[in-house]
Amino acid sequence: MRRSDGARGPRERLRDRGSESLDDAELLALLLRTGTRGRSAEALARDLLGAAGLHGLARAVPAELERQPGVGPTKAATLLAALELGRRLAERRLDSGEAIRGPEDVFRHFHARLRDAPHEQLHLLLLDGRHRGMREVMASRGTLTASLVHPREVFRPALREGAAALVVVHNHPSGDPAPSAEDREVTRRLVQAGALLGVPVLDHVVVAERGFVSLRADGTLEALPWGEGPERR
Repeated sequence: MRRSDGARGPRERLRDRGSESLDDAELLALLLRTGTRGRSAEALARDLLGAAGLHGLARAVPAELERQPGVGPTKAATLLAALELGRRLAERRLDSGEAIRGPEDVFRHFHARLRDAPHEQLHLLLLDGRHRGMREVMASRGTLTASLVHPREVFRPALREGAAALVVVHNHPSGDPAPSAEDREVTRRLVQAGALLGVPVLDHVVVAERGFVSLRADGTLEALPWGEGPERR
């Protein structure tokens, strides 16, 4: 138990010792500001963290938080906004026009944002002829299945933007990046469609809390090598 400073609250400890001196619940209590009758903001914060901790809280949706005693729409919005700011700070986002050298770049771009997402999301990185990022598009949300991920929805933005190639990215909320049989089947269908449309799928990167898997690297997908786009000299 840490509390050598008596009844002083998190705000005073932060001011005197810095934010790094506070634990997760104390930092969360500063965002909550108030608790409920007979229950402090810190006690409420510890209830919110529960057994799942910050990662569990990061997966919550507004309605879940608002159902917690002492947390209404305003506090729920404050917590989710703070968590999103933390994710954005932790990201190493690719800038428009920046060359993408391999799946590691893709992982760093998406990991902080997708590792705690409660549902699967399918994103596209549209690339120019030199494999520089043009734009990022979310193509679908929900379990990745061949019936839900139609090539038409994937390649429509690529054709509209004049992309020369694309990278497919999706997350596994389970934390395990190992591709499923459905992931591989979806990838094969997209590669075939890309070959017909002249917009090759360079890779499909599965992102999860415990790392990533490149379906190109594991042999599921055969595509142009990284850094060798059709217009590269």
